[in-house]
Amino acid sequence: QGEVAARFGSARRSEAGGTAPVWKGVFIRAAEGTEVRSVAAGRVAFADWLRGFGNLLILDHGEGILSVYGNNESVLVSTGDQVEAGAQVATVGTSGGHREPGLYFEMRYEGRPFDPLRWVAAR
Repeated sequence: QGEVAARFGSARRSEAGGTAPVWKGVFIRAAEGTEVRSVAAGRVAFADWLRGFGNLLILDHGEGILSVYGNNESVLVSTGDQVEAGAQVATVGTSGGHREPGLYFEMRYEGRPFDPLRWVAAR
């Protein structure tokens, strides 16, 4: 739940006010502590802090598909865990350096990002 504040492929704003590279995912503005749920069943490939992403979770859904959840207040699963579709896996926060709480969400196929909203809508 939340409001899409930045869309895949749109220009990012730099701290200096100019433009930077484009968004490789979406930023969903939501209240701190809001539940983050898995978009599909999968295995936790990464669950730790990473510069630029904050508390980061990466789920491997098989067949080359990964989902990436960043900027979390907390991650509730560990590397290697299996999760079901819709399972709570994290809580929304500001750990990735965003000024406002929200979820950074990305989808990748064979390492390449693609528009996650199109994939989720097709499910």
